[in-house]
Amino acid sequence: MEQQRNEATERLLSRQGHHNLVYNEENGGVGVGDEGLVTVSNFTSILGLSTLTAACITFGFGCAIGYSSPTQSSIMEDLGLSVAEFSLFGSILSIGSLIGAAISGKITDLFGRKMTMWILNLFYIGGWLAIAFTKAPLLLNLGRLSLGFTNGISNYLASIYVAEITTKNVRGRFTIIVQFLTGWGASFMFVVGSFVHWRTLALLATIPGLLQLLLLFFIPESPQWLAKVGREKELEAALLCLRGDKADISHEATEIKDYVESLKSFSSEGILDIFQKQYVRPLLTVAGVLVLMNLGGINALAYYSGAIFVSAGVSSMVGLITLAATQVCFTVILDRKFLH
Repeated sequence: MEQQRNEATERLLSRQGHHNLVYNEENGGVGVGDEGLVTVSNFTSILGLSTLTAACITFGFGCAIGYSSPTQSSIMEDLGLSVAEFSLFGSILSIGSLIGAAISGKITDLFGRKMTMWILNLFYIGGWLAIAFTKAPLLLNLGRLSLGFTNGISNYLASIYVAEITTKNVRGRFTIIVQFLTGWGASFMFVVGSFVHWRTLALLATIPGLLQLLLLFFIPESPQWLAKVGREKELEAALLCLRGDKADISHEATEIKDYVESLKSFSSEGILDIFQKQYVRPLLTVAGVLVLMNLGGINALAYYSGAIFVSAGVSSMVGLITLAATQVCFTVILDRKFLH
């Protein structure tokens, strides 16, 4: 089978006028006589731009998480909120995230990765504008709920899009880098929010969404989603865009089509197989870690860090800036560890 694929690749290249090209399995590419190799590139400018676009989502995710910590006292004072009312504002982000996460798979499969990003930006930018210009708690909470809904979908969308546009050699690295930006977004809120008014901070938080809207004009759709909806010509065009105009994408295109076909043949009953006895322990382990992580107070720390530092006798500004610096340092260390 592999030999037939290699011969088919050589015939395809020959028909395109590249008579001196020979498929090279060891290098995962195509030999070009004395001119080197035409191989699938692990990184191109369009791939970098596409990853940056996805990173805007996760950075915005972090902005939404970190917003309430430096702004609690000023929002409560300006709008006359009680502790309970502000607590609702902080925690309603998690409610929106639950709603978004529940439909994230269906939404991204229905509209595609790029169109979903367009739609999410309406909720993202609209949510921040509602917070920035609100004069009543109701609009404040609706804006926060909208941001939570965006977060629930974008956390899934960013990872799946980056995984689908990258090659398997660098897929893990690119995905983890994008996820680290969530922490950087929260750190940005902690630091900048210590110096600017809460309404100004909300307006600054729209920047990732506005930047993503601009970048969406220049990036391709996910090749895997294009294969799933039967748009094969666009699939090949997207792969060429991501891998380079002269790259041999025939092998990768075939793999994507085969993978999509295998997913289509995976019946709904097959999903229930994960509940078989041999999978009980791994499922309980994953579920247990997630439950313990949330019961450990990670959301409370992210949403109300400023108040926590004040109650501990530490200046909110000093505490938040220290927390932000520590968070960035740890992500940089982890980033270097994963990259190596």
